[in-house]
Amino acid sequence: MEDIIVPIVVVPAIFLGLPWLILHYVTKWKQAKTLTGEDEQLLDELYDTARRLENRLHTVERIISADHPDFRPAVRSDEDLAQLENMSRRN
Repeated sequence: MEDIIVPIVVVPAIFLGLPWLILHYVTKWKQAKTLTGEDEQLLDELYDTARRLENRLHTVERIISADHPDFRPAVRSDEDLAQLENMSRRN
C-alpha cells in the first residue's frame, strides 16, 4: 500500500508544489523591490525637508559666525561637502 501512496504524494509535490512555491515567492520578491507612488512621494518630501533643514543650519551658522568671529562650524568630511555642493547645484 505504501508503494502506491508515496509516489502519488511525492510526484505532485515535486512537479506542482515546488514550482508553485518558487514562483509564488519570486512574484512576491519582484513586487517588494519596487517603490510605490506613496513611497516615492514620501522620499521626495523627506528630501525637501532635509534640504530645507540643511539650508537653515547654514543660515544659523552664518549668523552666529557674523556675530562671533571665533565661531567655527561643525567640521564636515569631504563627502559631506561634495553632497552639499551637488544639492546646491540642483537648486
